[in-house]
Amino acid sequence: MANHRRKNTTLSALSAKQWVRIAATIATVGLLVSGMAVSRGFYKQSGSSTQSTVTSYSATDTNSLEVSRSYDRKALKNLKAGTAMVTVKINGQSRVVLGTNFTNVKSVLDAGNITLDPHDTVSPSLTSKVSESTTITITRASADLTTSTSSIAYNVVRKKTSSLPKGTEKVQTEGKKGVMVTTSLVTKSGSKVVESNVFTSYVKTAAVNKVILVGTGTSSSSSSSSSSSTTTSDIGTTTPVGDMQTWAHKYMLANGYTEADFTATVYIINHESGWRVNASNPSGAYGLPQALPGSKMASAGSDWATNYQTQLKWFWGYCAQRYGSVQGAYTFWVANSYY
Repeated sequence: MANHRRKNTTLSALSAKQWVRIAATIATVGLLVSGMAVSRGFYKQSGSSTQSTVTSYSATDTNSLEVSRSYDRKALKNLKAGTAMVTVKINGQSRVVLGTNFTNVKSVLDAGNITLDPHDTVSPSLTSKVSESTTITITRASADLTTSTSSIAYNVVRKKTSSLPKGTEKVQTEGKKGVMVTTSLVTKSGSKVVESNVFTSYVKTAAVNKVILVGTGTSSSSSSSSSSSTTTSDIGTTTPVGDMQTWAHKYMLANGYTEADFTATVYIINHESGWRVNASNPSGAYGLPQALPGSKMASAGSDWATNYQTQLKWFWGYCAQRYGSVQGAYTFWVANSYY
């Protein structure tokens, strides 16, 4: 009968050759375990080495990878001794400029190829001395369109009427200031306005003149003509307001014009430009008379863009040529709201 029991090998039965193999296997496993422990310790040490905190401010500290300013210094290890680092803030954004011969703020900006625009502000000043603790602040100028309103003065116009007894007066219309809207291109450096140029300026609401009726009639004539408020041809006598109107009034009377011509002038200019020499409409119309284009007024003088006298002289000539007179232009304007 066959024997089916498993044959068990004991340690004492092992040959010398088998004992050598077992010893080699145990040694190999031991080396592997030791290697893993060493490797784990090595990576742990490597990972923690970058966590060191360095508070040095010198750009030439070759042992530093970082500084307390959180500025990465890995690329700075090969810089020569004496290299300084200065922070420059431009509209709140910081950058660092490196150099070895900084004497003042200007030398730092030159080293960093930082160009200043005409309206930029710098603190401290360009001639101020610098050190590594210096922070240079530059505020770049910016331009924005701003809109503002201003008032237009009204005039007092006196009109004769036979409907009132001679020597009496009556307010026909109360005066009301007009509204001028001006849009300007304003350049600011921080909160300081350094430049402002008018972009557009136009009359939003024309001033309403105060009209005073001056009686010229008798008791009988005033009662019979009560339905007529003023003499048909009388557009009134206007009191000048401001230097420009005062000059225009004197000039016109000295050169053959009448009070009615001056009244017509004031009415048109009030509505066209509100007596703003630099009034500029998006259409291209310009100046007191809103000439289109404004360069037309060069025929009256090369200073047409800034001189109100030149502009008015052109205006009177234009009215005479196109409408026969200033009052002719006034009549057309009242009927059409332009001339």
